[in-house]
Amino acid sequence: MEIELATDLKWILACSTLDVPENGGACIKHEDEQIAIFNFSRRNEWFATQNLCPHKQQMVLSRGMIGSTGDTCEPKVACPFHKKTFSLVTGECLSGDEEYEIKTYPVKVIGDKVYVGIRSTT
Repeated sequence: MEIELATDLKWILACSTLDVPENGGACIKHEDEQIAIFNFSRRNEWFATQNLCPHKQQMVLSRGMIGSTGDTCEPKVACPFHKKTFSLVTGECLSGDEEYEIKTYPVKVIGDKVYVGIRSTT
């Protein structure tokens, strides 16, 4: 998997920290994209991914279960319907299905505001 270094990010205000349940997710819509935001409070970390599960093309990842896997304790989300798991860091499918992956976004929290970094298309 190739990782792009984003040099031109636009930070959007996504939500308040109170809008996302601890150890759970919520969904926002930015332009034409649904973005899942995860408050992994057990790890004191925040993540964002596309909300679309690529397996069956359903907008459900924000309702998936989050956890960690492997010796490296990689943070992951499991699709609530079909249990395919994806890395919250790289977007790679961890269920052995190499054809599936999800888009991930950088997240920063300032005070009680959650920001998501959107890569510029220009």
